[in-house]
Amino acid sequence: EPPDTPHDFSCQTQDTRTVTCTWSPGGDTYLYGRHSPKYILSDEFSQNPILCTVSCSEQCSCSWDIEQQKICNITLTVENPLGKKTAMDVFDVTHRIYPTAPFQLWGECTDTEITLYWKLQNIGIELFCQTEVLQPNGKVEVHNSSAGQLSYGSVTLRGLQPYTEYTARVHCGAAQDFWRWSEWSEAQTIRTKEAAPSGTLDIWREIKPGLGGRNVTLFWKQEPKFQANGKIISYEVTWTKVEDASEPESISLSSVCNSTRIFIDSHSYRISIMAKNNVNYSLPSVLIIPTGPEEDHSGSELEEERVNGTDDGIFVTWEPRHIYDSYIIDWCNVPALQPCDFQWKRFGANTSSALISSAAFVPGVRYDFHVYGSVANRATLLEKKTGYFKELPPLFDPVVENIELTFNAVTLYWDSYPTNESQPGFLRGYHVYVSPLQEDCSLKGSKKHILPDNSVLCKYSIDNPEEKRYTVKHLLSNMKYKLVVKAYTGGGENPIVNFRYIDTPFNLNILYLLILLVIVPTLAAAICLWKIKWVQECCCPVIPHPKKSRVLSFKELNIGSEKVLKISDCIPDMLAVDSTAEAQKL
Repeated sequence: EPPDTPHDFSCQTQDTRTVTCTWSPGGDTYLYGRHSPKYILSDEFSQNPILCTVSCSEQCSCSWDIEQQKICNITLTVENPLGKKTAMDVFDVTHRIYPTAPFQLWGECTDTEITLYWKLQNIGIELFCQTEVLQPNGKVEVHNSSAGQLSYGSVTLRGLQPYTEYTARVHCGAAQDFWRWSEWSEAQTIRTKEAAPSGTLDIWREIKPGLGGRNVTLFWKQEPKFQANGKIISYEVTWTKVEDASEPESISLSSVCNSTRIFIDSHSYRISIMAKNNVNYSLPSVLIIPTGPEEDHSGSELEEERVNGTDDGIFVTWEPRHIYDSYIIDWCNVPALQPCDFQWKRFGANTSSALISSAAFVPGVRYDFHVYGSVANRATLLEKKTGYFKELPPLFDPVVENIELTFNAVTLYWDSYPTNESQPGFLRGYHVYVSPLQEDCSLKGSKKHILPDNSVLCKYSIDNPEEKRYTVKHLLSNMKYKLVVKAYTGGGENPIVNFRYIDTPFNLNILYLLILLVIVPTLAAAICLWKIKWVQECCCPVIPHPKKSRVLSFKELNIGSEKVLKISDCIPDMLAVDSTAEAQKL
């Protein structure tokens, strides 16, 4: 194929004496060896032929010396046996300046300024330079400066942070008839000098009673507005009584420390902490420790309120009080350890809630929070909160320690089951599950609970975690049952694995009723059959015997010691003549 017309053909110079032209070679001609494309450059305004060696990879280029020539009209010809194409570029050499990159950067600095210097190749024209500065926050600032026709340039960077590294690089271009920036210089990193720390430390304390006084653990950290402005070499802690002008006590601690413990008596104390670098101290951060034990008059009677966890942390709310200018919440990141990774956070006067988040928060651990109000550096405990980042089911189930069993009910006891912070969630109550051994359960007053194997249990709920007994009623006598007690939290309960088995006793009331309704009448009937004659004579004789008649039992028929039957009082219904033997007997 014939060659393509060269694309992006342009020429430039770095020193006004040597011109370099570049172009894109175009598509493949599929001709190789001595038939491959050949490039020829010529200058219409020059008497001398252009002698240069063309090198091609992604782009082709060719450089040659133009001596004092100012205007060039360059023609690029590309040809092979199948054709020829040309491209032209006419230019003023001073309008195609592409300077060499600045070199040998160095700088001088104070705590807030850097003056950056660099060298340039002097090509006899005025240059304009840009300095790109990488800030500590990752942003890039650009500063412009004029280098004139000198062999060096400089720029002063102001408003910098003390003891901070800045990385700068420079490139330059022609101040007039700008064509193209030079390549960037090598980057130079310069650190500003130290200054006294600015701002104050964020300080807090933990107070615990001690023998004859109080143990106060002091904590500090660098708040966002605090600037070390150098390398912190120590922290100075000073404390003195508020009521009198006693000699202050102080200690100096290494820069690696962020806490210390001091012992003070029951008086009110003023505590200050300062950071120190090689230049000076920071402004003091001040705390006032009130008189007497803190908890005695502000926290001993406060009840802990429950707070809820979210996906991002634990949400804490409190009742705002207008007398305080700020609020502080403190907690332990790892409550089970000592030290517990004590933390605190400050909030403004108009804040009444906060999402406390920490990478150390784990599910199943109860975290305690104390909310303080602060005014004039004096803090007062206002509220106590407790909660979980995420509640989990109980670690173990209640152990039934005692059982009271009747023929139709069973009472279960699990008195020793813990309900405190050892649980991985707030204990909400218990579930009692019951079922006959060989069939599904359908006891009165229960709810159905279906297991994964589709068997049905009776479920009873206890909503009070302190209620550690329950009576299951309406059982059948002489029956085998399986049962289990499960505790549950806001995280649910563990799967049912093990049951306890009981046998209800035989119902003796049924036996007693059987005896009363069957055996007693049967026995009475048997006795009656055995003594039938006696019973007949006693209860209903054929001929009443005067001495045995119930009629003669009345008092009015007794005469002395004899019982008398008045014939006139008796009106016979029938007259019968008995046998001679009976008559003789009578």
